[in-house]
Amino acid sequence: MALVPITYKGGVYRHDIIVDLIDDLGGYIVQKHMIAQEVVLQSLVPKDDIELIRKVGRPLGGEVFESPLVGTEIAVVSPSLDIHHLPHTSCDVAEYLRRSGAKTNMIGLSRGFGKRIANLNIEERDIINEHDCAIFMLGNFEDCIKHKLPALRRGIHVPLILTGGPDKEALKAITDPPVEGYVGGIGRIGHRMKKQEGEIEFLDDMVDEVSTVLGIKREDMSKDELSISPARLMSIIEEDLSVIKTSTHPTPITIQIAGLRLKIPYDDYFKYVRAIEVDKGIKIEDIAEVLPSRMRNYIWIKIRPFSETNIMV
Repeated sequence: MALVPITYKGGVYRHDIIVDLIDDLGGYIVQKHMIAQEVVLQSLVPKDDIELIRKVGRPLGGEVFESPLVGTEIAVVSPSLDIHHLPHTSCDVAEYLRRSGAKTNMIGLSRGFGKRIANLNIEERDIINEHDCAIFMLGNFEDCIKHKLPALRRGIHVPLILTGGPDKEALKAITDPPVEGYVGGIGRIGHRMKKQEGEIEFLDDMVDEVSTVLGIKREDMSKDELSISPARLMSIIEEDLSVIKTSTHPTPITIQIAGLRLKIPYDDYFKYVRAIEVDKGIKIEDIAEVLPSRMRNYIWIKIRPFSETNIMV
């Protein structure tokens, strides 16, 4: 059963009807926000049942719309934490991707500035590689991007989307070897991006480009399916691990395309997590790698494909 990402937005009153409906249909709620009298449910649901959810939610004042990035974790990489690079453009991009359902993490490099000295250290490289894709937010000048990008992308295995002041064709021309995605018109901007023409339109292009890149990644992975879907594994862990229910993190479990990030201490919980039973006699350690994340002391679960485990849950 193919699950597609959607967002339900409506009133708090009787929203539990929608929660139960999604559960009954075999879908999963990835993230739930309650803001004043409004509730937002980012969910994965069966494609054929979207109209049913829309129909049930309409009398409750709810809306259902597609959110192509639900269930993804994206790194937004800035050359530095300096005011020249943060916060305006990077925050705009990170926030706009969140509206489309993505979980974004902003990463400011310690040595990403300067055309001749720009570099990436091992910790930064490893953290970026724990995401589904990375967006490199570079500046306005073609010559600067051309010289800095080879050093900044060294050792990165996840798909890259390059942004900068030059237009898309110019970015393609100066990138060798090519990266997976390009978005032009987003360089150094010293204010919040509010105008539709020349600002918001580039953020829309960004969402489209990221969706396309991740769609290709999903398609490649479908040739050798995962041993368990990340959403189902999240549901099993939530049921079993009581510490998740008392966590104060907004997203104590973050879903990725091929894994999960658990925001609990690795040293205290990795043995327990490995031993959680996902089906009769099948434990998490049989179908996934439970690794220490380079992001704080979290747990990073990489689900292995069917070809490696011969197990399908």
